[in-house]
Amino acid sequence: MFNNMKIILADDHPLFRQALTITLKAHFDGATIIDAQNIPELEQHLQSKDKADLLLLDLDIPGAHGFNSLITIRRSHPDLGIVIISGFEDKETIHKAMSYGAAGFIPKSTPVPKMVEAIKEVLNGTLWTPDGEFNPSEKTNKTDDKIASLTPKQHEILLMFADGLLNKQIAYELGTSESTIKSHASIIFLKLGVRNRTQAVIALNELQLNQNTFGQSIK
Repeated sequence: MFNNMKIILADDHPLFRQALTITLKAHFDGATIIDAQNIPELEQHLQSKDKADLLLLDLDIPGAHGFNSLITIRRSHPDLGIVIISGFEDKETIHKAMSYGAAGFIPKSTPVPKMVEAIKEVLNGTLWTPDGEFNPSEKTNKTDDKIASLTPKQHEILLMFADGLLNKQIAYELGTSESTIKSHASIIFLKLGVRNRTQAVIALNELQLNQNTFGQSIK
């Protein structure tokens, strides 16, 4: 059943990644398991000609910036099943993740047999949450649509804005000119409906995970 299936596991904790990989190989015989420990590695795997069938994504992986990567991946790969595996377990985070396109949400505290069951249900086309509840009509902030309208390069530059890099620093990192970065910035501001960097970063931060509210992620 799982022959030729490709599953990507994106998590930055080596021991958790190793343990889950062993579990997946034991219960999904014939599937290829590929891991990524940050967003750049994940993007490389997603761009492979050999398309993935399922992505197991930690919302707190380096470079994810909260829900941003989930939204971007969902829009870029509409046929990819995405299951969030996270240390965050509050209902607000779960419902937001599902509203932003996840097919399932598995807290890291979930017993292994239940994790396997949840993944199998998603592969069979069923949405899965810990309590089995999810209201697909729940309204979400329109910021996700604006963020998703950015090209991968524009999204990368926006994340660099959030890190406090100057235009000339971003130009150096990306191997381009400062005027090109300014041009990208103007388009980013236009798409987000903002006037400057500060407002753009505020829009980006609306999709961040609020650790002060939800508690520290289990790493």
